[in-house]
Amino acid sequence: MTRQMLFIILCVNGFVALAQPYVDPFNFTCTRGFQNINSHGTPFTHLFIGPDLPFKQRNNGLFVISPVFENWNIDSASNKKYLPPVSSVALALSIVFPLDKNKWSLTTSVIPRFNSEGLKFDNSFQIGTVLLAAYKQKATRQYKFGIYINKEFFGLLVIPLAGIDWRINDRNYLFGVLPGRLTYEHKLRNNLYAGATFRAITNSYRLSNGNYLRIDDNRFSTFLDFYPGRHTVFSLEPGYGLFRKLRIGNGSNKNYLTDLSWNDGLFIKLSAAYRIRL
Repeated sequence: MTRQMLFIILCVNGFVALAQPYVDPFNFTCTRGFQNINSHGTPFTHLFIGPDLPFKQRNNGLFVISPVFENWNIDSASNKKYLPPVSSVALALSIVFPLDKNKWSLTTSVIPRFNSEGLKFDNSFQIGTVLLAAYKQKATRQYKFGIYINKEFFGLLVIPLAGIDWRINDRNYLFGVLPGRLTYEHKLRNNLYAGATFRAITNSYRLSNGNYLRIDDNRFSTFLDFYPGRHTVFSLEPGYGLFRKLRIGNGSNKNYLTDLSWNDGLFIKLSAAYRIRL
């Protein structure tokens, strides 16, 4: 085991061993949405790169750096591009620290980002924050609650958060923070895991003409994680998107200029990660 790997494991196990069953120092995903034959759902490609890099602090807390890049390329049902590709670069900075020795902890995050067409920095800055308290009921279960605030281009977005990290037994794990993500994971064998995930996505991007594009997606999926090596994982995740919306607006309000057709439909996500299981 390299010193770098040992350092990350010690950092994570030092405080957030119950946060989830793994940490990804590197993660790449590609999601492809398909046209729905019945409702003419809009095809799209979504790329995401988002590693998490934890560093242990003197107070037994953690400082976590999470650089993020993502890109959306959305096509019409006839495969003609009617929206320009939009991208985001962000740097989430999080501090996790204990409030007492055994039960309570607090996570505070600040998330500056640039969301725009063509990765333009002019008039595309957003900043968000997260406050998330965690209560450890027992060694294998903890509950989380808090708030997420982000200055979207359509106005201030405020979302209450509720989550759970529950190691049900040696083979089953439930973790996540809603409404963002909730995952159930089952261990089939040492190098193979399966499960189901829900994800909700809300983002807005500044377009070159001064308007903004708002993207909303709700993804229900199953997944299969295969570990060809100890720390390498490849994931296959088919699923279905519901209550999708694409809207164009102008100004800090929700009086949208255009409500584009982006119907429900199938997608498949492929992922590769350098992963350390806890």
